[in-house]
Amino acid sequence: MSAKMKISLPAQMALGLVLGILAGCIVPQDIANDYLKPLGTLFITLIRMVVVPLVLATIVAGAAGISDLRKLGRVASKTLIYYFLTTAIAIIIGLVLALIIQPGVGLNLATDNLKATQVTPPSMLTTLMNIVPLNPMDALAKGNMLQVIFFAVMFGFGLSALGERGKPLYQVFELTGDVMIRVTGAVMLYAPIGVFGLMASTVASHGIAVLLPLIKFIAVMYLAAVIHVFVTYYPCIRVGVGMNFSTFFKGVFTPVMIAFTTTSSAAALPANMRSVRQLGASKSVSSFSIPLGNTINMDGTAIYMGIAAVFAAEVYGIDLTMADYFTVMIMGVLASIGTAGVPGAGLIMVSIVFTQINVPLEAVALIAGIDRILDMARTSLNVFGDATGALLVTKMEGELGKDPVEEGDLLI
Repeated sequence: MSAKMKISLPAQMALGLVLGILAGCIVPQDIANDYLKPLGTLFITLIRMVVVPLVLATIVAGAAGISDLRKLGRVASKTLIYYFLTTAIAIIIGLVLALIIQPGVGLNLATDNLKATQVTPPSMLTTLMNIVPLNPMDALAKGNMLQVIFFAVMFGFGLSALGERGKPLYQVFELTGDVMIRVTGAVMLYAPIGVFGLMASTVASHGIAVLLPLIKFIAVMYLAAVIHVFVTYYPCIRVGVGMNFSTFFKGVFTPVMIAFTTTSSAAALPANMRSVRQLGASKSVSSFSIPLGNTINMDGTAIYMGIAAVFAAEVYGIDLTMADYFTVMIMGVLASIGTAGVPGAGLIMVSIVFTQINVPLEAVALIAGIDRILDMARTSLNVFGDATGALLVTKMEGELGKDPVEEGDLLI
């Protein structure tokens, strides 16, 4: 009886989730938004505070730590191929499942008074050009993660080329990454309270009434996410990595829970890096692939785009052609590159897809009310995919379990 019972962080977050839902059902909307929502907003702000310096330090150290530039090129190419292939599979699953179940057929939703902001999609050339930062300091200040990653990789290349002369600076970035991991560990102690505030305000604001007309849409999204896990990730883990799937799932449960409750892949990034390291991913691969995947690997968002496109077309009675479906696929893969790891970014991306296939943007307003419920599924899937990719690439490099986890690599 002398030993204290310690509740794990995932259990604390699950408790915060349940209490938040109950509070949202009881507390009036104005009180929830005024007094409970700030608890969640503070948590998201704290996470965003640590993510940029953490990503910069870990990617620079990761790139510089791979002295063999050919190996770094292999790791980068394998990671990117995995991300784009799984994203393409995800959007196909979303489209096919939506066409089979037809979530928008039979719905008579009023759209007369709904308005949505016009979004002009950037060209592919503009998207690619925007990866390169004009001013790295400006990219860091604005939290433009894709530009930060590009600069960090280039800086890591240069640091690695210095050889022994660059060792002191390499150690500075490595230690900075370890410090930010410790800071993140302290921030995560607040996570259960943040989750409570986020869920309470969400339930109080929307309630069950907004879910009922669109319950079929929600069900398709969650079903597609589960199918993607077993069609895409399960073979990668079981066959590619050679790991028991239950072992993998237990290992990544914490970052997936963080993603599910906060709807922010950026919030789950530090915990995901820790989890894959404990499962056997090498430090060099995980410090490169996890932050990169946090920015460009958006399988959940891709599924959402496919389902949302079919749903909106069915609600408005628009017959999509094969060319439209192909456009949705291409836009889903490309748009995932620019999707920030913050809550609500998926709505912006889906509005770009709607613009391309001539679906009225008012359809975005139709699903905006349930976006957070959908975001919980797609963000969890994004984080799940990042972890799978890190372990798969580590296995392909023959380094699985060969890079022991040091105390500084752990978050808490």
